[in-house]
Formats: sequence, structure tokens, C-alpha cells
Amino acid sequence: MATLLEGIESPEQLRNLSIPELEQLAAEIRERLITVLSSNGGHLGPNLGVVELTIAMHYVFRTPADSFLFDVSHQAYVHKLLTGRQDRFHTIRTPGGLNGFMLRTESPHDAYGAGHAGTALSAALGMAVARDQQGGNENIVAVAGDAAFTCGITYEALNNIAHHTRRLIVILNDNEWSIDKNVGAIASYLNRIVTSPQFDHLHERAGKFLKRVGGVGALRMARKAEEVAKGMLLPSVIFEELGLKYFGPIDGHDITSLIRTLEFLKRQDRPVLLHVLTQKGKGFEPAMEKQKKFHGLGPYDPETGETKPLGRRTYSEVFADTMVKLANLDSRVVAITAAMPNGTGLDRFQPHHPDKYFDVGIAEEHAVVFAAGLAAKGMKPFCAIYSTFLQRAFDPIVHDVCLQNLPVVFCIDRGGLSADDGATHHGLFDISYLRGIPNLVHMVPKDEDELADMLYTAAQWDGPIAVRFPRGLGPGTPVKDVPRAIAVGSAELLQHSDRDRVAIFALGALVPMAEEIARKLEGEGIGAAVINARFAKPLDVKMLEFFARSSEVILTLEDHVLRGGFGSAVLEELNNLGLSVPVVRVGWPDNFIEHGKVDLLRAKYGITADAAIERLRPYLAASEALPVAPSAGRIVPKQ
Repeated sequence: MATLLEGIESPEQLRNLSIPELEQLAAEIRERLITVLSSNGGHLGPNLGVVELTIAMHYVFRTPADSFLFDVSHQAYVHKLLTGRQDRFHTIRTPGGLNGFMLRTESPHDAYGAGHAGTALSAALGMAVARDQQGGNENIVAVAGDAAFTCGITYEALNNIAHHTRRLIVILNDNEWSIDKNVGAIASYLNRIVTSPQFDHLHERAGKFLKRVGGVGALRMARKAEEVAKGMLLPSVIFEELGLKYFGPIDGHDITSLIRTLEFLKRQDRPVLLHVLTQKGKGFEPAMEKQKKFHGLGPYDPETGETKPLGRRTYSEVFADTMVKLANLDSRVVAITAAMPNGTGLDRFQPHHPDKYFDVGIAEEHAVVFAAGLAAKGMKPFCAIYSTFLQRAFDPIVHDVCLQNLPVVFCIDRGGLSADDGATHHGLFDISYLRGIPNLVHMVPKDEDELADMLYTAAQWDGPIAVRFPRGLGPGTPVKDVPRAIAVGSAELLQHSDRDRVAIFALGALVPMAEEIARKLEGEGIGAAVINARFAKPLDVKMLEFFARSSEVILTLEDHVLRGGFGSAVLEELNNLGLSVPVVRVGWPDNFIEHGKVDLLRAKYGITADAAIERLRPYLAASEALPVAPSAGRIVPKQ
């Protein structure tokens, strides 16, 4: 027998359902989420928490005429299920399937694409002003988790909303969690509202009055009484000080209450903020017990929630464990995360050095300036931020850290693909956006042991320095008990012979590919040197010059965009040296790369050993041992 969910091809069909049927639909949605994500992975906890809220929103409003914006949009899976995509939901986060975030090109119901926190309110205000300018009357609804209110961009928007538009609905989805437990004054402030005994009593009485009397008039009367009392109990509700009429908090899992309240709010001719209380992971016991784990995860057992052990430490875990050693050795060492203690591994560091651990919330700019202040007073801050999120702190990196030549260490996690998350999370730009900044050193390790050595090197360095490393597992190289310093700007020669015709300069995660290329070339009678470049800045100029003069062609490999990346740096340095040896560069093209498995994406874009060899053939065609062969697969054009 078909389920209610299987019959939902558009949001209009929701409005034909009774409240009991909507509650049944909510249960079916939770079952679908748990089942599909057990195979595909994804953001399970956040989506389980917004099921009723999303149903109520689509019941009251009319997308795509009305516009929904979800902050980060990792909690938009339910929205996708209700907007004509339930028959494709099994493809989410798989190659060619639905994206794990809102995507304007995927559906007209996805009004605004996103993947980073703090953008929903600013974008919603822009859309509301555009509506006002064009004489429209549609509703703009922004849903932001309480964690987004630790992000400075959110407050910049709040400061402008009442001044620039007459109508906007903001829904504060308060579950006390982002990825980890929320921190800071705003989290405490929201908790005070929710836990105030007087406010709780007042709210309960208003709710009973509503149920007894019913109707819009009753809602208005209850609201008026609540507002008077609220003004006495909480005279400085911050949102009302900023010009948004505050409503709530209400139960974010009570469909009836949500529908009545949203119906009332959509008729308000003023900006409003609705505070809803939800439970992250609701409906799946493992997700409620382990909210951090189930924020976003890979495949799991749909019955128990158990995941398969990885068997060895990830790069993030090696980073965190090395940080413990560095803090043991040096009292100046401190660690900073921007609301990502679990993702960066610093939740492993915090129990060992709680007084040296700082979670500043979703505030990357603040994290970097905060680190600069620490460094200015003699501390050694290690700032752990994903590559894709560090982009947000570009100005403080330039102005506050590098201009003053302060010894801040940027620990750039997720350098390279964040495969299943897609374009919003791929870390493919950090070499380009950092290497043009004076004073900054940029390192990239080939394995876990070299990561530990680079962190130790960074601890000794008296200036800005970055260490870039990929997501997930490395090659499994054992990590020494005691790390050693690496000479800044020195590459590592991994193999070399007198008959080398090719010099392969590889950076970080693509060093194994360089070794594979060398083996295959050797099988065809062509010698190839393999160099672990280690530094995107400064380059090892002596090593580069030696091979530029002794080889027929240089091959560069990088898990990064080609434009402005490591290969570009090699070309620039060769130009400075006045050398014209051919350079073949392998890396990501000038596109935003879609989501998909790493191996499949690398094959599609020519970032493989075989594709690199095909790129080399024209430069070595004179050799009888390396005849020009038909093209095998897609070859990325030379950039």
C-alpha cells in the first residue's frame, strides 16, 4: 500500500491532509530519512529535528511563489521530499543525484543555494527588499538555527532588517546544537528565555487559553497578554530591540501550533521572529543520544546507528593528537575552533588541555583576529578551520595576522575534495587565496607522519604559517612518537636517477599518484624523478632549478584548482629563473566541482596517473619507448 509520502508530488497536496495525516506523514518522513541516509550518509540529526516545522511551513506558505531560505541548508532534506523530489531522494549525495544542500539549479523551490552558516538572514533581507521594490506581496521566510546566531553576518543582517523592509519572517530553530553544543552569550541568552519559570508559566497559560477558546481572535488576545507580561519579565529581548517582533518560544514538533502561529505571522505587516524549540535527532534514539555524531555522518546501521570503525586515525585525529603533544611541550600553545570541535578533531585535545582550548562559535573572522591578539601577547595559537570556511576570514588573515607578521598557525582541514558535500565544501582554493599574501608560509604533508612534523615545524616558526591536509584517512603511515622540524621551503626527493626525463613535483595527497606515474613510466623505459614538494610557498627553488635544467618536462600534481595554485607557482618561479622547460599541470579545472566519490571525480576531470601520462606523451614523443597512444578517457586541456 502506498504511503502518504509517496503520494506527495508537490506541496499543494499537503493542504488536503488532516492534522492526524500530517502527523503520519511526519513519521513516514523520519523513516525515509533514517533508511536512505543509512546507505548514503548525510545530515541526519538536523533533518529529523525539522520535520514538523518544514511540513507546517509548506502547509501555510506557497513555494516557489513564497521563498524559503534555510541557513546552511543541510537541514533541507525534508523540504526536498515535499517539493517533488521524494522519488529521487534515494540518490541524495550520490554521483548525479540530489545535492545535500539547497541548490537553485535543482528545483524552483530552492530559492537560495547555501552551504555555509550565517547567510540566510542577509539573503532573505535582500529578497524581501527586491520584493518591496517590485511591488510584490510574497512571503520570505528564513530558517536559522540558534548556532547561526553565533555568526557575525547574522547580526549584521538583524541590524538592518527593520530599517529596510516592512515584511520578513525569521524562524529561529533552537535545538541548542549546531554540530557540537552551542557556546557563547547568545546560547546562554536563549536558554534563559526558555528556562525562565515565570515565562514558562505564562506561556503554558496562554497555550491553554488558545486551546479552550480557539480562533485568530483568541491568538491575538493571548499574544497581547503574553507580550505585556513578557515586557515585565524580559525587558531586553534582543530581537525586539533590533526591530523584529518576537514570538515564542513554541514547540517545534506540534504541527497544530506551528500552523496556527505561521498563519498568524504571515499576515503581520512588520518583520517578525518566531522562536521554535526542536529536538535534534527526534525519532531516532541513537541520533538523540549522540547528537554530535549524527549531525553529519557516513553510512550506519539503521537499527542501531552503529558505524563501521575506520581502523586507523584520520588526518584530523592525527592533528589533534599532535596538538596534545605540542601543548605538553610548550605552554604558549593554544587551539581555536570555530564551532567544529568534532570535525577538526579538537574534541580529542580539549580534555587534555581545557584551559588551552577555545571554541568561538561560527565566527571564522573573529577566530582569526582572536588568534592574532593571542599571538601579539606571546601565545602560539593554532587556528583549526576547514579550507572552505577559512575563505570567510580572508581579510583578517591579510590585515591582522600577515601584515603584522604574527605567529598564527592556520590548520586547514578538508584541503581538497569534501566529496559527498559538493561545491560548497570542497577545499580547492586555499593555495590560491593564501600564497599571494606576504610573510605567509604554506605547507602540505604527504602523509600522517609528515603532518605531525609540519605541525611541530609550525610551532617553531616565528611568523604566519599554514598547514593544509585532506579529509579522512591518509595512506596509513605510522606517526613517530617525537615529531621533527622540517626546513621551511625544502622539498623531499623521493626517487631520482641519472636517466630521468621527467620530474614530477607532487603536493600532499597526490604524492602516491606521482609514484604510480613514475612506476608506469619506468615500465615503458622512461625514467622519472619524484619530488614531494611539501611547500606551496616558499618553493624549493634549488630543487626546481636542478630538475628544470636536467629534465625534458616537469609534471606538477595538486589537489587544488590549477588557476593560482601550486603549478602556477612553479611556472612563476621558472619565469623568474629564465627557464623555459615545458610544464604539464594536473589539478582541478576552473569550475565549481559537483558532489561525488573522489575516485570518480578525479577520473572525470583527468586527475589520474593514466591521464597525466597521456598529457606527457607529446613532450616525449621522440622516444621509441613511449609511442604516442590513442587518448584513454577524458583528458583535461592544458591550462
